[in-house]
Amino acid sequence: MRVGVDVGKARIGLARSDPHGMLATPVETVSRDLSGTLDVARIVAVVAELDAIEVVVGLPLALSGNRTASTNDAVGFAEVLARTLAVPVRLVDERLSTVAAQSVLRAAGRKAKTQKTVVDQVAAVIILQHALDSERTQGAPAGVAVDPGTEPLSAAAPPAAAPPEGHPRR
Repeated sequence: MRVGVDVGKARIGLARSDPHGMLATPVETVSRDLSGTLDVARIVAVVAELDAIEVVVGLPLALSGNRTASTNDAVGFAEVLARTLAVPVRLVDERLSTVAAQSVLRAAGRKAKTQKTVVDQVAAVIILQHALDSERTQGAPAGVAVDPGTEPLSAAAPPAAAPPEGHPRR
C-alpha cells in the first residue's frame, strides 16, 4: 500500500493504492496547518492506519521544468514527512495534476463550487497513479527519494523529474 500526497497552500489531498500497487483511490483532504504539526500528524496517522510502505509527494514544477514557490513548499513538506515517517518518501513530477483533476470532476458533472473539497484528493490520485504506472513500465520507482539525512532538497538543485506522460523531455 502506498499513499499519495498533493500539497497545496490551504489543503492537502491524500490517496492510497491497493495492496498490489495497481490502482489509486482517494482517501481524504487534510487542512493545511502552517505550523506543520496537525497536517503532518494526520498524514502520519493515515500512513500508519493503512500500513503504507511508501509515500509519494507531488512535485509541482512549472511547465518549463523550473522550480516555483509551490515547488519549494512541496519539497519542504516532503522533507518534513521524510524526517517524521518510518517509510520512504519520494517526490514525483505532478505538472498539471490539479488541472487534470478539475477536468475529471467537471466531466463527472461536479460544479466548480463543490470541487474544492475533493479536487486535492483527485490530484493525489492522479499523482499516485502516475507513480504506480511509471514504476510498472520502467521497472524502477518513480521520481526521486527524499533522504532525511542529507542536505535539504529545498536548498539544492531541482531533482531530475521525467516529463508528464506524452510530453517529450527537452
